[in-house]
Amino acid sequence: MKQTSLTLAITLSLFALPGFAAAQESQPSAPAKTATDQGNDKVLGSVEVSAKLDRARNQLSPSIGASQYVMDAAAIDRLPLGDSTPVNQILLQAPGVVQDSYGQLHVRGDHANLQYRINGVILPESISGFGQSLDPDIIEKVQLLTGALPAQYGYRTAGVVEITTESGAHRHHDQDGSGGDGNFGGKASLNVGSQGTINPQLSLHGSGERWSWFLTGEYLKNDLGIENPTPARNAIHDRTHQTRGFGYVSYLFNENLRASFMFGQSNSRFQIPNNPGQTPSFDLAGATPPDSATLDQRQREITRFGILSLQGGFGATDYQIAVGQRYTSVDYRPDTVGDLIFNGVAGTIHRGNRANTLQADFSTPLASGKHTLRYGIYASSERPTSSNNALVFPADADGNQTSTTPFTIVDTAPRVNARTYGVYLQDEWSITDKFTLNYGLRADKVNAYVQESQTSPRIGFVYQMAHGTTLHAGYARYFTPPPTELISPTDIALFQGTTNQVPTNVNTNVKSERSNYYDIGVAQKVGTSWTFGLDVFDREVRNLLDEGQFGTALVYTPFNYEHGRVRGAEFSVNYAGKDLNAYFNLSSSRAKGRNIITNQFNFGQDELDYVATHWVHLDHDQRLSGSGGISYNWHGTTFGADFLYGSGLRRGYVNSEHLPEYWQLNLSVARNFNLPMIGKINTRLAVINATDQSYQLRDGSGIGVGAPQWSQRAGAYLVLSKAF
Repeated sequence: MKQTSLTLAITLSLFALPGFAAAQESQPSAPAKTATDQGNDKVLGSVEVSAKLDRARNQLSPSIGASQYVMDAAAIDRLPLGDSTPVNQILLQAPGVVQDSYGQLHVRGDHANLQYRINGVILPESISGFGQSLDPDIIEKVQLLTGALPAQYGYRTAGVVEITTESGAHRHHDQDGSGGDGNFGGKASLNVGSQGTINPQLSLHGSGERWSWFLTGEYLKNDLGIENPTPARNAIHDRTHQTRGFGYVSYLFNENLRASFMFGQSNSRFQIPNNPGQTPSFDLAGATPPDSATLDQRQREITRFGILSLQGGFGATDYQIAVGQRYTSVDYRPDTVGDLIFNGVAGTIHRGNRANTLQADFSTPLASGKHTLRYGIYASSERPTSSNNALVFPADADGNQTSTTPFTIVDTAPRVNARTYGVYLQDEWSITDKFTLNYGLRADKVNAYVQESQTSPRIGFVYQMAHGTTLHAGYARYFTPPPTELISPTDIALFQGTTNQVPTNVNTNVKSERSNYYDIGVAQKVGTSWTFGLDVFDREVRNLLDEGQFGTALVYTPFNYEHGRVRGAEFSVNYAGKDLNAYFNLSSSRAKGRNIITNQFNFGQDELDYVATHWVHLDHDQRLSGSGGISYNWHGTTFGADFLYGSGLRRGYVNSEHLPEYWQLNLSVARNFNLPMIGKINTRLAVINATDQSYQLRDGSGIGVGAPQWSQRAGAYLVLSKAF
């Protein structure tokens, strides 16, 4: 391994929620019981068959050499908002995850680069920067995999979010003894509180002799859809309406074969919050400059997906084959008069993307279980669309307005068919009962706005030492194509001589990122309740991918630094007892880039010149980040608290400064009550940002940073839920 000066980050978890573990030991997979290995099994019911096939499916996804953090449904339920907690807020409880505006997450110094999988199937990415398209109520278990990932994980590699869903065959089965053939039930909940929040949720599940199903839906309305651009308690013009739904249906052909269909949708409407007191910059014929507090900019985001999978076995081999389709779009509607007067451009912007995918994964045990051979393919075809119908003013070479009468520019990107192909082969070798090695190779090719390919070796191991000590390490060569759904080719010549002309006229197509990733960690169990862990990582990057918001619409655009380096470490301690469970994390990293080489027209020439010869912090670089929480059950009443800490994201010219550090404390209390005519109902009271800290996530300055954003002020919420 190349010797580097790593910045040590300490993630000290003194407490841990039940079911939530910083499982950095990356335990090797248990020997696979194949779909056709019947042994002494008798004819099984749908619950047992589904559980058996679930175990076989888990054998398709190893984590040897990687770091993994696991949270189950019980742990999510102990968060202040329980399963009303957005997915991004759940992931913030893992070390190395940094919060940003619009619900964005940064894992180990990456801008986004997260891959979501549901039951082992890759979910194609959506355009949305801040809409949450997944309902937490679907989650039975969520794992965040980071570090040097095995060969089957490609494309988005900063973190892999593996979601195991509930299913009608065994939902609530372990909790209340229900389940089995003919099982039917569900849960209804209502979350109401500050900022006009109304959030009803409903989930239903059932199973029969061969069928099982699970459906969930929710609606959310509040007055803080996007972060407030001012520190005021209440944002101006910030209402959101969101609907989300998810469904899972499976059919058992026999004990060895199951077909499943997953589908979901999200439809989110946002008002863009206003920043009062802004000074008009342009004149519009016949119009009086409006108050910037009265503007009416809006954005709508839609995501829909469906995935059909077939899981089973032949001989000793387990497999899962899935085909799917996803459609995602973002539409921005300007305040025409206001945008022209304050920004000099009023653009009606549309971005859309339809993706068709094929994924096949196989697992074959060899040599009496000493080796497990895993192999598979992935292919996708995407059809991105992009248009910008913009009203602009004529301008001179310096950008000064030369007329008060606007005219229209139509900038529509040419249609492309973006294709991605990948294949992998890897071997999990159980050298001894304590030492497991996983090594493999994957090959990827992208044919989109540019044509690129790479062959990527991977290797990782887990060594279980004496006295509860587990060591893991790995190396991965990564190939990360730019997100096709975010690329919007722009004809910059159309806007020259207007008030929307770009700072420079260089426009190179975005390239795929290529990196070498090194990761090493150790975990130590003490007794039955304590787990300590330390993990350090180093990533050397060529064509480092970053994203920025350029313009009024809240959509991100990717660009490349020629070189990048990301280094850091995480140290964790977790405690899980009978009634007391808690965690605390503190992480550190450094992420830098040099020389912007693509989409240069979005940057001023002075920025490009400086970054060409200097290493600069990435805008999402945060030196220290932390999270922690505690949950205590006292005679049936559960008291909980968690917090977030950050030393501040970057700001200023070429990201040379950082914002002040911040803390956010959340509190909750929950208890079940038996009510006449209703029965058992769970009641939860949560206070978010209990100390009413007013801190800034962004101040509008820095490379690729849009408007300022402030944190949510203190808010109280009441959550009522009833299982049936």
